[in-house]
Amino acid sequence: MKTNLLRILLITVVLSAGSNAATARLEPGPKDGRPRVIATPDGEIDDQCSMVRFLLYANEWDVEAIVSSSSQYHSHGHNWAGDDWIQPYLDAYAKVYPNLIKHDSRYPTPEYLRARTLLGTVKAEGEMEEVTAGSQYIAKVLLDKTDNRPVWLQAWGGPNTIARALKTIEQDHPERMEEVASKIRFYFIWEQDNTYQSYIRPRWGKFGIPTIISDQFLAIAYDRQRRAIPRQMEHYFSAEWMNENILQDHGPLLALYKAHDDGRFRSEGDSPSFLHIIPNGLRSSESPGWGGWGGRFVRVRENTWLDPVLEPGYKYPKGRWYTGSAWGRTRLKKEIANDAELTAYLKPQWRWIDAFQNDFAARADWCVKPYDQANHPPIVRLAHALDLKARPGQKVLLSAKGTTDPDGDELAYRWWQYRQADTYDGTIDVRDADKQSASFTVPRDGAKGETIHIICEVTDTGTPPVTRYQRVVVEVE
Repeated sequence: MKTNLLRILLITVVLSAGSNAATARLEPGPKDGRPRVIATPDGEIDDQCSMVRFLLYANEWDVEAIVSSSSQYHSHGHNWAGDDWIQPYLDAYAKVYPNLIKHDSRYPTPEYLRARTLLGTVKAEGEMEEVTAGSQYIAKVLLDKTDNRPVWLQAWGGPNTIARALKTIEQDHPERMEEVASKIRFYFIWEQDNTYQSYIRPRWGKFGIPTIISDQFLAIAYDRQRRAIPRQMEHYFSAEWMNENILQDHGPLLALYKAHDDGRFRSEGDSPSFLHIIPNGLRSSESPGWGGWGGRFVRVRENTWLDPVLEPGYKYPKGRWYTGSAWGRTRLKKEIANDAELTAYLKPQWRWIDAFQNDFAARADWCVKPYDQANHPPIVRLAHALDLKARPGQKVLLSAKGTTDPDGDELAYRWWQYRQADTYDGTIDVRDADKQSASFTVPRDGAKGETIHIICEVTDTGTPPVTRYQRVVVEVE
């Protein structure tokens, strides 16, 4: 079977306190590895929307567990969707699974996913005293000595079930805390309860667990939160686009997607937590500061990465990053018309909307169409290393020779500088930026050790068009 999806490099931490956010990097692990994922949703309607997308990308990682959790918004007796809210999505996945594996044999079986879908700590906001099947399973995964690959712990709701699992490990295996911490990668959608501040950070913070806490998710959240994104990106959330590409005639899993009654996109505020690790070639897992489909972040303390605030003189809060303190949410409450500053703040997330929505639409087709009638991502290959070194004034030759498309589609190339990821503070002129081969000259004011990030973006002519990338990081010698 043809396979067109890139594998991601696994990571181990080499961050040092005080290093520049753009240079801090997570070194690659085994090249044949796959990321491991534990998702902890709280059952909000946008979690349910995100669950549909998550299942369509379940071929890209090893799903260790899906564990329901609570949050400040949802728990037993408070807007709770039910202990078994995920089951209908797994049932629908089972119905489209025979077609999905025609496109990629790595999709997990429905039985595999059902066995790893568990109830976590859900009785109240921030409750972490009760040991649950979900918290025990998370602890089991982290304690497993047979697999040392990193585990991405994604808090779509509150991190309290994760906190309970870590507390169990601390109580039962205190001598293994550092070992366990070395496996963990956190991606939180806000801090939707206080357990990161009250327990995880005080007890586990010393181990330097890479922690992303996102406020940029507002760019793909509810209408009232998403209003600052550019109009051309809002098109991908319109009723017209959603009905044509996602909701209608795409099988039982997409039929469960909870758009508005007219088909308009509702919200997927939790999706950035796994968009971050889709192996699309942007290498965003190598550093939260590099940027990708899950946003781009800056390190503000310890090993905690938050959203880049552009406001001069801004000071990040010392504690919780959530609806009461995060810059974007606070800014939204001011209801500033045509707020260019908010638009700029959310750009690390919204800049990719067209790409990941079209990718979602292609996956929706995989649920119902045979391989030769659906679109699949191009396979972007470079004729040189991903990491290069060059002297000031030296010409750097870039080539995507060897790039192919599994469907035989024509390919459009775009080479561009991702300035926000650079440590070099200047603009690069990329020559022949729309060709398969391009070049640029390292500026003469480039200092030794500075980096320049060049993205090779390749989009096919299929329907819908699908984009993949390779990131070239050039270090000045």
